[in-house]
Amino acid sequence: MALNLQEIPRVKTITKEAFMAEYFTPQKPVVIERYIEDWPAYKKWNLDYMKEVAGHKTVPLYDDRPVDYKDGFNEPHAKMKMRDYVDLLKNQPTRYRIFLWNVLKEVPELQKDFSFPDFGLRLMKGLPMLFFGGRDSYTFMHYDIDLANIFHFHFEGTKECILFDQKQNDALYKIPYSLITREDIDFHNPDFEKWPALKNAQGYITRLNHGEVLYMPEGYWHYMRYITPGFSMSLRAIARHPKNLGKAIYNIFVMRHLDNAMRRIKGQDWIDWKNEQAIVRTNKKNNITG
Repeated sequence: MALNLQEIPRVKTITKEAFMAEYFTPQKPVVIERYIEDWPAYKKWNLDYMKEVAGHKTVPLYDDRPVDYKDGFNEPHAKMKMRDYVDLLKNQPTRYRIFLWNVLKEVPELQKDFSFPDFGLRLMKGLPMLFFGGRDSYTFMHYDIDLANIFHFHFEGTKECILFDQKQNDALYKIPYSLITREDIDFHNPDFEKWPALKNAQGYITRLNHGEVLYMPEGYWHYMRYITPGFSMSLRAIARHPKNLGKAIYNIFVMRHLDNAMRRIKGQDWIDWKNEQAIVRTNKKNNITG
């Protein structure tokens, strides 16, 4: 048995008006296949080029270890020179990923390789973020703290993306006071005996290839798995729907600080309680017993 997923719609290219009417307004995802072929990045950006222009930079690395109460918010698990990291990606599978790397701040010359597209939303121009991963590395299922509209541009190789909207929260084993689901769920090959509520979740799936753009609407959960080594860049626009904007403000100014305070006070007991509550609450909402 597999997750209940439908393929994300695909278009070759799209006008601003069509994007707003067909995808932004109804808050549906879409893959745009040939939107950035006029960007210099389309031809230039690959792992070797990143090694050339940013090889001297020290980059933060993350893996798939479970959250520990000692970990700060988005605190890296290791650091490495970009040149060494690219060599690692190309030579062997690795769980290490680069997560939320601000390309403008770190390597300003890369800004010349792309432009901010006009999809009808005001993109945050100070926050183009890069994400790198090795073969079979993956992100936990999560959604972004600001519930932004995200445009995810993929470069080199292939990446699998699984998405759920916020209406699926009750079936995803969401961790309270967090932005993630249970970390021991394998969304690529889920165990429905262990996680029966997942049968009730309805989501989307696609595989992104070089130069393709994935639009993820506000607050969409996303799980990303690198089929081959590669990297992506995300551009984002602030949430426009009042409910999502309210959630974003709560997450940033209340939930994050509350969670950090409870980690300091209760330590690992807080993490363990949240993980247990994810099961208790999900089972209750889905009338699952035993």
